[in-house]
Amino acid sequence: MSHDVVGPRPSRPSPARRAVLRSAAFLGAGALVVPLLAGCGADEEESRPLAGQDIALVARDKVAEGGTLKWAVDAVPETLNAYQADADAGTTRIAQAVLPSMFTLDGSGRPVVDPAYLEKAEVIETEPRQVVQYKLNQQAVWSDGREIGAADFVAQWRALSGKDTAFWTARNAGYDRIEKIERGASDLQVRVTFSRPYADWKSLFSPLYPKDVMGTPDAFNDGARRKLDVTAGPFRVDRVDTAAKDVVLTRNPRWWGSPAKLDEIVLHAVPRDQRASALADGTVDLADVDAAEAGRIGAATGGGTGSPLAGAGKTSARKLRSWALAHGIGAGEPPSGQKKLRKAVTRYLEEQDGLRAFGVRKSLEPAYTQLALNGAGGPLADERVRRAVAHALDRTELAKVVLTPLGLPAVPVGSHLALSGQPAYADNSSALGGQDTKQAEALLADAGWVAGGPVKEQKKGEKAAGPEAGKDDESAGGKDGEYIVGEDDKNPGDDEKGRHGEGGGKHLAQDGKQYSGQGGAPGAYAPKGTAAPAGAVTGPLAKDGQALNLRFVLPSGPGSETLNTVAAQISRMLEKVGILTTVTKVSDESYFKDHIASGDYDLALYSWPATAFPATDARPVYAKPVPAADGSVNVEQNYTRVGTDQVDQLFDEAGATLDEEEARGLIRKADSRIWAAAGSIPLYQRPQLVGARNNLVNAGAFGFRTPVYEDMGFLKKGAKLSPSPSAK
Repeated sequence: MSHDVVGPRPSRPSPARRAVLRSAAFLGAGALVVPLLAGCGADEEESRPLAGQDIALVARDKVAEGGTLKWAVDAVPETLNAYQADADAGTTRIAQAVLPSMFTLDGSGRPVVDPAYLEKAEVIETEPRQVVQYKLNQQAVWSDGREIGAADFVAQWRALSGKDTAFWTARNAGYDRIEKIERGASDLQVRVTFSRPYADWKSLFSPLYPKDVMGTPDAFNDGARRKLDVTAGPFRVDRVDTAAKDVVLTRNPRWWGSPAKLDEIVLHAVPRDQRASALADGTVDLADVDAAEAGRIGAATGGGTGSPLAGAGKTSARKLRSWALAHGIGAGEPPSGQKKLRKAVTRYLEEQDGLRAFGVRKSLEPAYTQLALNGAGGPLADERVRRAVAHALDRTELAKVVLTPLGLPAVPVGSHLALSGQPAYADNSSALGGQDTKQAEALLADAGWVAGGPVKEQKKGEKAAGPEAGKDDESAGGKDGEYIVGEDDKNPGDDEKGRHGEGGGKHLAQDGKQYSGQGGAPGAYAPKGTAAPAGAVTGPLAKDGQALNLRFVLPSGPGSETLNTVAAQISRMLEKVGILTTVTKVSDESYFKDHIASGDYDLALYSWPATAFPATDARPVYAKPVPAADGSVNVEQNYTRVGTDQVDQLFDEAGATLDEEEARGLIRKADSRIWAAAGSIPLYQRPQLVGARNNLVNAGAFGFRTPVYEDMGFLKKGAKLSPSPSAK
């Protein structure tokens, strides 16, 4: 989905990059009978974002001139070319600051013209071909002094069209529909003619690279990986310092818009689990943080934590150690005397003192977490079993577990293709239905799964039922990382760290472009031996001598506490209807490549980013898998392997209509059918937590909105912050 999705990085990306996986059986196209939702009528209430941006918004005249903003990123980007497969969230951040985008996103995720580059853009002809005319800002120039113009549009189109395989592009959507690009009546006009109608034309040329980058395969493939000599934004790329783990952006002296307030923005690579420490010691001023680190910042700024060092001479070693362990200090270490413990606590309190200069800005990410159900084989190949899983879930309760402790709206996501506030959003979950234990049990019985049936004894090392049941998996701890929920009487919710919001930012689905942050997804697991809750069916459901036991594969890296709790809750909910889960924890590095992309799972948790262009960006995520020439199945990004001809047709129709209202209606109908197929169950919008220096303004939790880099800076001395209406 656009440039926010990330994933396994091929050693040599190609324009025809596909995830070609093993053969699978799917439901026939006629198996689904679902209600079609009509498009929004004039009297239908428009949805609103559940949470606005929280950026300490102030007018430019309250922002001090100069200064350096040190901003944490997951890693120094492998490339500065956003159209390559190994681009990541850092690549996107740099592109936003230094390159033109014809359209940016507003607070509701709608594309809007960026007046710094574009006076207007509109469809001026529809017959016999769609023609879009761009009228450029006459002041817009590249940093070498050349005007931005048709030559740059042409070079980008030719590089991304897919016709020349020498360009190692990550995607060609939209550019492959362009027939020609030409100069208009003046140098400021660019006319783009499409060979086929393209509804999402506003997604194109954002970002726009200069012809110097897009003009030849060598420049595209290698020239822009570590440097961008020619840019056109409020900042320019000064240097990429891999040794210092920095990308340094400085003011662009040829920028024609409002001058940047900051002298520099330094993007510094900091591991997710070290962000709070980096904030405290001044390494960074701004950082996405997980819930646990947000809690540390909150504690430092008045969270009510007492210090045992007050009157330390009278404090017992036991009391001191209890306090330290409660704050994660010295866990797992044997007591070695009060002196050693006091030293550790002192270090902790020094860090807390440094964090007093920071606060947590919070919103909801333009992304949602889902439960993925692999329909390629095993029990979940049966649509009735997938529907039963969906009916077993209380999605509202799962949203509350994650979002309520953070003070964020705990509203389940009702669409696969948009989030609340976006024009295409509508809650289409009724096409499948909500939590209904009786319905789940009836569906399972209809599929032949009955309680108390004979079960063959499972051989040692044998996997639970699933598409990869016969494979031996020793990744990330091997068989020690696998266990069946329900073996004894432990409580799956004992890890309280997971009750404070989703962490890390490394949970997004991967498709060969970026991060898991926005690398691998943090894991989730239920404690070994989780007992069946009161009222659960007695004995596992069985069919043909095999228990209904689904393999729940999850990553295990830092920041996994919340997904830990979510997975435990899901396992308990499934057990109430007789479905067991075998939880397997794997390394972050292998999660997508070796498990999700290859189909080696039954259930999984990962996230998809929202997009302003679902007809284009979401289609490969939900497209019906098709046989490849070698006999395998091409799933594109549809990691659940569940798709229908009707969904494909609706996406095609939505992508080809130029009537925006009609396109929204088609997208909602497609979403209704995706719900009914029960391949993935959206759960909740992901929390966005950002640790920010208190005097840093116009930066933080941006929500849907594209950041305005030239307005970022530090509050002038004597100026005061007003409460942000959007953060209320």
